[in-house]
Amino acid sequence: MASDSEYYTFGPHKIHPKFIFYTTNLSYAMVNLRPVLPGHVLVIPKREVKRFGDLNADEICDLWLTTQLVSGKLESYHNASSLTLNIQDGPEAGQSVPHVHIHIIPRKSSDFARNDDIYDAMDENDRALMQHIDLDEKRMDRGFEEMAQEADEYTKLFL
Repeated sequence: MASDSEYYTFGPHKIHPKFIFYTTNLSYAMVNLRPVLPGHVLVIPKREVKRFGDLNADEICDLWLTTQLVSGKLESYHNASSLTLNIQDGPEAGQSVPHVHIHIIPRKSSDFARNDDIYDAMDENDRALMQHIDLDEKRMDRGFEEMAQEADEYTKLFL
């Protein structure tokens, strides 16, 4: 875990280390500024890479193994029965931050009227986030403390 004075990068944005709940040598997992459903988090390679095809083999393996571990823990923690794992690879695919990231969203029966409505909800979130993703306390949709507390709860899943 990084010290409080070290920030992680997510494309052009600085991410406070209190929002990070799991790290490896090559990846990190963070809580989401505006989760679509409870447990909606991101897994991100530490090296800033815009497109999935630009990751090296070690980064790809680490990113997916981290996603597998984190998603399993969060599915259980949120008493979910399924997971949505999503990568938007490039702007035309809906990628709002030019840094590879995997969305993990624990799913439950009837969390959306139509199962695929989750993709519309994610697109709506991305459009709104484009306007104010800088994670300073005055501009966040969720407060600093709320996000830090959620990350702290998730960190306990890996002890």
